[in-house]
This record gives sequence, structure tokens and C-alpha cells, in this order.
Amino acid sequence: MRPSDLPEIRHLPLFSEMLQANFEQLMQGAYAQNFPAGVELIHQGDPADFLHIVVEGAVELFAEWGGQSCTMALVQPVGTFILAACIKDAPYLMSARTLEKSRIILIPAPDLRAVFRRDPEFAVSTINELAGCYRAVVRHAKGLKLRSSRERVAAYLVKHLRRVAPRQCFDLPVEKRLIASYLGMTPENLSRTLRLLEADGVTVLGTRVTVTDYARLAAVAQPDPLLDGPDP
Repeated sequence: MRPSDLPEIRHLPLFSEMLQANFEQLMQGAYAQNFPAGVELIHQGDPADFLHIVVEGAVELFAEWGGQSCTMALVQPVGTFILAACIKDAPYLMSARTLEKSRIILIPAPDLRAVFRRDPEFAVSTINELAGCYRAVVRHAKGLKLRSSRERVAAYLVKHLRRVAPRQCFDLPVEKRLIASYLGMTPENLSRTLRLLEADGVTVLGTRVTVTDYARLAAVAQPDPLLDGPDP
């Protein structure tokens, strides 16, 4: 592992409050690997052997059943996956693959559980991280069940637009087919919905999204902290 990786990992909320000695011990058993795009890092149903930390690149979390596949989440630097399975010592519920060339830090799950038991601050941070993930999943499920496809796409665009405010444009973080899967839609339905949203001040050219009328787009999305976050 490169020494330059450590400060970024240390500043993650999951690790920031733990004792330095415990962090150093945890990192002694960790190692880094570089992966090309399209590599499956973990497979659903396999034992949770490592906590993964994305320090470069991007990773898609996805699930499969009955010949179907759906995108569950996107992990970008610096982000972790899948903590719950590692702490519980249970099989992965999702698979993960690289979307581009990525650098991943792998921390052995047994080391993680050992530190969890003896470092109270790390235990609290772990619970907070898991609680945040749980609440994000609940919000996403509510959006899928309560919003129409047009409202879901509008809410997705509003969320990303808020991150780049006051700018009125941004680039989609991943391919449209992955966004469609994440939003519970087909790629064709996503394309039709984006065309419908042109009447609400949205222009999409390739991966570039420009919003010329935020008020009209927000009126479609109806942003709500209980649906979209963030928590206080």
C-alpha cells in the first residue's frame, strides 16, 4: 500500500475516531490492488472476506436473480463496501465490479471484527456507517415505490445538480444504462423520460446534463428530506 493512501483512509468517517494504534494495526493486514475495468471483485453469496475501499476509479454494486440483473449502488473514491457483511461475518448480498481502472484497498474482515470489539469509537463509527447505509436503502426503496419514473429521474437530476450548485450543468457519473437500472427502469424508458423532461428545462447531450429551469424540474421531483436526504 502506498503511504499516500493512508491519510485519505484515516479521514473517512468510519476510521477517523478510532485509536491510532488500532488504525495502524488494521492497515498492517491491509493491501492494495489495481484492477482493470470490468473485473468482478466480489460475488453475491460468497463469504465476506474483505472490506473494500475504493481509492481510485469506480465500482458498481449489483444483484442478480432469475436471469435478471440490477444496479444497486455506485462507489467512488474514497468509499467503502460492503461493511455489513464483514461485521456480521455473512455472505455478500451483492456483487461488485469495476467500471474503470480502479485501485482498491482490501482489509481482512477478521481484523475488522477484532478492532470493532476492542475500540469503542470505531464501534460507534461502524454503527453510524451502517445506520447511514440502511437509511439510504430505505430512501431509495421509497423512491422506487412512491415516485413515477418521471419523478424518479427528475429527483436524480436535482440531487446531482445540488452537488454542483450554483452551476447549471454536470456530467452523468456513469452510463445511462446503469442509471436506468438503479432507478428501476429500462434504458429505453430512461431515454423517453429524459426527452419528456426537456419541457421542464432539462437538456441532455451525451453525458452532459444542462438544467435551464431548476424551479420547473424541482416541481416535478418534489424534493423531500424523507425521500432524498440528507440527514441533519
